[in-house]
Amino acid sequence: MARNTQVTADHNAPAVTQILAKFVATHPSKGWSDEVDLEAHRTFMNWLGCAVGATGHEAADAALAAVQVLQPAAQASVLGRATKVDMASAALLNGITSHTFDFDDTHLKTIIHPAGPVASAILALAEHQQCTGREVIDALVIGIDVACRVGNAMYPDHYDRGWHITGSTGTLGAAAACARLLKLNEQQTAMALGIAASQPIGMREQFGTMTKPFHPGAAARAGLMSALLAQQGFTASPKALEAPRGMMQTVSIKNDWSEITHELGERFEISFNSYKPFACGIVIHPSIDACAQLRAKGVRPEQVERIDLRVHSLVLELTGKKEPVDGLQAKFSVYHGCAAGLTFGFAAEEEFSDHIVTRDDMVALRRKVVATVDDSIDEASADVTATLTDGSKVHVFVEHAIGSLKNPMTQALLEGKFHGLSDPVLGQAQTTALINACWAIGNAANVNSIIQLATPQTA
Repeated sequence: MARNTQVTADHNAPAVTQILAKFVATHPSKGWSDEVDLEAHRTFMNWLGCAVGATGHEAADAALAAVQVLQPAAQASVLGRATKVDMASAALLNGITSHTFDFDDTHLKTIIHPAGPVASAILALAEHQQCTGREVIDALVIGIDVACRVGNAMYPDHYDRGWHITGSTGTLGAAAACARLLKLNEQQTAMALGIAASQPIGMREQFGTMTKPFHPGAAARAGLMSALLAQQGFTASPKALEAPRGMMQTVSIKNDWSEITHELGERFEISFNSYKPFACGIVIHPSIDACAQLRAKGVRPEQVERIDLRVHSLVLELTGKKEPVDGLQAKFSVYHGCAAGLTFGFAAEEEFSDHIVTRDDMVALRRKVVATVDDSIDEASADVTATLTDGSKVHVFVEHAIGSLKNPMTQALLEGKFHGLSDPVLGQAQTTALINACWAIGNAANVNSIIQLATPQTA
């Protein structure tokens, strides 16, 4: 029987593979404002702290053990450990740890966590190639721009279909960033993007498991390998992104090509990056913030009869786990987020640890949270009312949670977050030196000091 092979496709799409390749290969170094450059340093520092902080997680142990079966050459460092592996494996491992705590950066328009794939790939390559800090920052800005512009073009349809957009677009961002570091020409860069376009990574079904942080790690590895292949003359379709059966039209019905081409080289998506004060899915943050504000008003868990939470439907779609059984699941439980916010006044990684999540008082408090969908409330907001045992009510509405673009984390808060993640691994003094090195990376001759300071010192 004959198959109907007709597809609905845009046969007149602009040549975005070539357009992006030209941008990656030819945009001038630091060809953006000081504000954009500062955001790149903030992004790099936030990513590094997350990667170091999660280095002792069992997911990192398992991934490193699997990599070492392959007997990799010692080319690049595993952050937070005195271990070297090959570049591609370092990109994988550091990408995994940077996302394990779900504490990394977020491009709010698309919910992409762009630094995980991009920074993990370029730091591994930069260490091996002895690239300058300026080259690393340039590659970070440009790689994130590619990932997020492609994400802008496909979101939300691509995400709604079940793709983990961090991994799928992150492969392209990592390939672009590594092509930039390798100084590939336009044609080679187009091939790197084309090779990466055949490797979109990640399904949302994996949220709440170790495979979710595998996605940015695998994207980092795939992007790095795509650039290395292109450097050696490996070929791909020159229209791998935009063709009717190319990546973008295959994985999404929505493709707004103007999101890629409009103000390319003038507006940089890293400007719209945000950083998490709470170690969980971004849509939980307004609810945590609201419950932390309840605590600041004097409300204590033992006084609470019921917590009424009104949120956008997306919040419950993504984080509606009522009875999380471990820390990974709790990162996708707005119920646990509310309980943590009210109990502790914040929710860093410790508040999503297994022993906290399974504590009897936390389980009991979660069960007092009654969540209701109200799509008149923005997905970045939350409305919380606590009914106390004496019958009184305390209400908090959060329009813009701490960490959002309208209420961003300060430099001091970012440094405090970094200390909370890194001090247990490296110690306070070494962490302080590492933070200072991150702020100065744009002027560094190489990344050696970053690598040295991100490695635990043996006695």
